[in-house]
Amino acid sequence: MSPCRIMKCNSEFLAATSGPHPQAAEEAPEFCTALRAYAHCTHHTARACRGDLFYHSAVHGIDDLMAQHNCSKDGPTAPPRLRPPPRGDSQERSDSPEICHYEKSFHKHAPAPNYTHCGLFGDPHLRTFSDTFQTCMVQGAWPLIDNNYLNVQVTNTPVVPGSIATATSKLTIIFKSFQECVDQKVYQAEMDELPAAFADGSKNGGDKHGANSLKITEKVSGQHIEIQAKYIGTTIVVRQVGRYLTFAVRMPEEVVKAVEDGDNQGLYLCLRGCPLNQQIDFQAFHSTSQSTENRVRRKGLSLPSPPEAFTYEMATAKCREKLPVEDLYFQSCVFDLLTTGDVNFTLAAYYAFEDVKVLHSDKEKVHLYERTREFGPGNEAASEPSGSLLLQLVAALCLGGCATLFL
Repeated sequence: MSPCRIMKCNSEFLAATSGPHPQAAEEAPEFCTALRAYAHCTHHTARACRGDLFYHSAVHGIDDLMAQHNCSKDGPTAPPRLRPPPRGDSQERSDSPEICHYEKSFHKHAPAPNYTHCGLFGDPHLRTFSDTFQTCMVQGAWPLIDNNYLNVQVTNTPVVPGSIATATSKLTIIFKSFQECVDQKVYQAEMDELPAAFADGSKNGGDKHGANSLKITEKVSGQHIEIQAKYIGTTIVVRQVGRYLTFAVRMPEEVVKAVEDGDNQGLYLCLRGCPLNQQIDFQAFHSTSQSTENRVRRKGLSLPSPPEAFTYEMATAKCREKLPVEDLYFQSCVFDLLTTGDVNFTLAAYYAFEDVKVLHSDKEKVHLYERTREFGPGNEAASEPSGSLLLQLVAALCLGGCATLFL
């Protein structure tokens, strides 16, 4: 097969429309000529670029620019006059930022990329790319992200013996080889082992010209690392809080949805959420709360205790120290303290929220709040206080392994 030559098309268009002596100023008819030449170039490399992110970005960008400048698709497509090569080392020129820098691949007049966020933390709580918040069981290995550019898999293990409460004990990230930017790299973290390097000991993308477009930075030794994958516009944050791991990512929508098989697109947690049979719904226990609570009262004293037993009042007070706003991060913190008794889960929720504040592109959506659900034709809404709903759910989960929580 012929190689994908989208970078050559990008370079020719940039050479024609920028620099000290551009052939086509934005206001002149030559700009449309340069755009048609750009479209002609992408058309000829389409087959070889079928799954290429930059190719699809270029095609959409060309359409947008043609519409903005009222350019006809019919007309001259004279090849652009290339600028003379810059002075300096040839290696430096071949590693130009445009090649392996996602944001710089967008023309200055094209729409900015739309970024999304996903996070996993605690017992475990999932915030999907569509800002859906779920509490899940998902014991064992599960795909968190799976697209053309990277795979992320998590392994969740029981927190308390006998309980279905789980947390992330292992994380594997595979960055796939990408053009002249990076070689395939694998990052793996486990409980009590948060390395500041890839599995092969390197801290960047390998030997290719754009290797530094993939980098690992250690923020806090053994506790916090950040991976920048500039060639796909992605930032990943991994933390160890207590014994368990947290994960957060900022990723462009185009990368999220970049899959070869459209029919099976997004069969992973960050996009689709947890399967229904793995989700824990706070409101689903509304009608059975009393019988569940009574069973816990009868059995709780004879069951093994977690490291520290929390009442609901104690848990809310502890979580409020770090999370003053009673959103779903606060509620997840309370839930985790009641199910595990481990105060480190307070920090897990706190850092997950701190990561959202940095990584989420829409600051108005940083906080998430629980929605009420309507029950039956009489609309007897679940307007019960969220604390009571938490107690009902914790009761259902703790039949096999939590201390007496309702004092």
